[in-house]
Formats: sequence, C-alpha cells, structure tokens
Amino acid sequence: MSRYNLITCFTLSFLLSVSANAQDISEVIKDIDTRSAQTSKLARTLWEHAELGYIENDSSALLQKTLADEGFKIDAGVADIPTAFVASYGNSGPVIAILAEFDALPGINQDATSTRSHIEGKNAGHACGHNLFGAGSVSAAIAVKNWLVATGTNGTIKLFGTPAEEGGSGKVYMVRAGLFKDVDIALHWHASDKNSAAARTTLANRSAKFRFYGKSAHAAGAPEKARSALDGVEAFNYMTNLMREHIPQESRIHYVITKGGLAPNVVPDFAEVFYYVRNPESAKVSEIWERVEEAARGAAQGTGTRVDWEIIHGNHPLVVNEALAKMVDEKLRQVGGVEYDRKEEAFAKEIFASFDKPKLTLGSESTVQPYEVSLGYGSTDVGDVSIAVPTVGFNTATWVPGTSAHSWQAVAASGMSIGFKGTNNAAKVLTLSSIELFQNEDLRKQAKSEHAEKIGDDFIYEALLGDRDPPLDFRK
Repeated sequence: MSRYNLITCFTLSFLLSVSANAQDISEVIKDIDTRSAQTSKLARTLWEHAELGYIENDSSALLQKTLADEGFKIDAGVADIPTAFVASYGNSGPVIAILAEFDALPGINQDATSTRSHIEGKNAGHACGHNLFGAGSVSAAIAVKNWLVATGTNGTIKLFGTPAEEGGSGKVYMVRAGLFKDVDIALHWHASDKNSAAARTTLANRSAKFRFYGKSAHAAGAPEKARSALDGVEAFNYMTNLMREHIPQESRIHYVITKGGLAPNVVPDFAEVFYYVRNPESAKVSEIWERVEEAARGAAQGTGTRVDWEIIHGNHPLVVNEALAKMVDEKLRQVGGVEYDRKEEAFAKEIFASFDKPKLTLGSESTVQPYEVSLGYGSTDVGDVSIAVPTVGFNTATWVPGTSAHSWQAVAASGMSIGFKGTNNAAKVLTLSSIELFQNEDLRKQAKSEHAEKIGDDFIYEALLGDRDPPLDFRK
C-alpha cells in the first residue's frame, strides 16, 4: 500500500472514530435529558422526605430501588450502617465510583417558595441540597451504565449511597471498612449557587457531645445542695471562647447547647453541649482538641460536676487532584450553566432580594466560574474518600446566585425546578467525566501518580473519629 493510501486510511479511521465518539456523547446527553423528569421527581421525593443522618430509611430505600430496577447489584447496610449501600454494574475493567448523599439538616423548615414559608410539622429540610446530590448522582450512574452497555466498554460503575454527611461522617466508616479498595477514581458533586470545578480544599474537623453531670435541688430553697450541670457547660464554653484568641487564625470552634435543663427553679443535674473544631490540617485539629478536652475537665472540676464526652464525627481535609479537576472543568464548560424561564426568573429575583450583599449576581447561573485552587472553610467526609482514592468534585448552580448553604433559600430552590435544572447538568458532567476516565488510561495513571505523591509513602490512615461504631442515634 502506498504512503498516500496509508495516510488516507489512517485519517478516515480517525474521523470515523471521532464521529462515533461524538455520536456516543450525543446519545448520552439525550439519555440524561430524556430522564430529566424522573430525576426531578426523585429529587423532589427526597426533598419531601427530608430525613436526618443515619435515619434516612425511605430516602435510601428509594435510591436503592431506582438503581436495582436499572439492573444494578445492591449491597445494602454496608459498614454497619443500615442506610449505607453500594450499587454496582459491570464486572471488569476500571472501577469508577460516584458518591451520592441524601441526608437533610435539622431545624430548617421551608416550603419551595420564594418567601419565608414554614411547612407545619416538618422539623428538617434539605438546606444543603443533598436531595439533589442523591438524585443527580443516581441519574449519572444509570447513564454511565447505559453507555457501557451500548458501547460494549469494559468497566464497572459504582454508586456509593453515603448517609449522614451532615455531622455523621458516613463516608469515613465506609472508607474504614475498605469499601473503596477496588475503586480507581471517585467522583462527587454538590448543590451550589454557582457552576464551578475549582479545586477547593476543605477543613479537617472533629466533633463531640460533652455531657456534664451534677446534682439537682430546688434552686431557691436549697441551692447549696445542688451542683449545676449547666454551670459546667457554661464554664466550659467560656474557657473555649477565651481559647479562640490563642489558636491558628484559620481554625474554627463552634458549639450548640443541646440540653440545659427544663425549669429555672430546678438546678439541672444533666446538660450537654455539642462541639465542632476545624483547621486545614488534621494534626492541628488534634492539638486544639486536646486543649478543648482539658477545658472540659477544668470546667467540671471548677463547678463540682462530672464530665464525659462522645466523639461523633471526624473528617480529614480534601486532597485536591488537579489532573482530575482540570478534566472535570472541561466537561462542566462543555455542559454549561442553566437558563431560567420566566417563572424561574421571577422566583430568583424575589429570593435574590432577600440577600444582604451577595457575592454573585443574577445571570451568573448561566456561566462557569474560573478554574482555581483555593482553601474552602467547610468540611466534608469526602476528605477521607480523597485519601483512599483519587477524588474530584464540582458544583452546579442549583440555587439562586448569592444563596448560602444551610439557609431557607437553599431549601426553597432545592425543592423546585431551579434546583432540578442544576441537578440535570450535574448528571451530565458526572457522566461525561466517567466516560472520559473509562476511555483515558493515561489520565487515570496521571491522577493516581498525583494522588500518591500528595499522600506520601509513609502516610498511615487513621480516622479522626477513632475506632468508634457509627453513631446511628446521634440525630434522634
């Protein structure tokens, strides 16, 4: 064969390959859009359930059934957590994992309306958009499965149903149980007020419930016979508040008194305060934590009470993988942002009017933010996953620009079409990224090399929550 014919054959083969791949991607996008109504219904049902960490029974069951109906093998109740599960499709090739959260937050109640509106009798809400997270990830897992079947590609897609991200560290127990050992790459996303694949780290954190025990008596008739457990809590809080001046400035300490007595004229013999400590470094969290524990002991001694504490959760900071982040940024730009219809525009304008000096403007939901590497001040149990395997995440605009997580405005948008549109986009980005990873062996190798370099040869994983069992009743 002549050199000309060789070049012609190669060119034709290449063009046919590109054309076939473009057709595959076009079919994938069409598949996701065709199921957008199903994805929206799934997100809305999870929004209505609004179940708290480790008791997301209906939410977990719904996601499992959705995946089982699509041919996924379900391993339920993994890591000794009844609502945790792993759904798998495929039995060979690279293993790509997609994370799915579905727990709500306590104490936030809001209807899917643009003004403050409580739903009577409801004591929790999806103020962090985990209903969208769960629905979008499930939609992506199904789309990837369909692509694997249609193209005959060797590979396994796994959907990790991860409960209790909000203060329960569900993923940490799943990592600790070795469930990610056969995973090559893990993908996740999160509801947000913007579209971004910026490589953002998180803070390490640890939490505990400190419980003080005293002696009850009549607060007026026999106060000398009493020892107030609430005094112990208040003394403890005072000391930790003084400590804030003398810890690294990027640290965070916050608490809420969960039990403080029932009547002013009864000296409480029991009181409880729930603490969080955060810092960009796990070692610093441990150092600050030792001082917090000493303050608790001192408070008990000074008030004549007794104290013990239960570690509730602990997360390592997220390990950024730029090889993966830049690829996901490319896929996010390919998908683009969201466009509001007239009804959604009206909703967004009314929500936006409730903000005080928002950082973003209306209209930014249709754009993708610049790529950058930065420090975030939140915490997530995805951090422990990112230690176990190369991990990458991104955000899509599921909320009105300017919305803060854990707000009533986030609950509102998470239960209506603005949230659902961003969720559908997230499903597309997850799917396109997964397909790229199945096809691109060099990228998988590069991501693993970067991960190994950042983790280090001498690193030994230890969960910040220790060896405790999952706190299945911490929200009850």
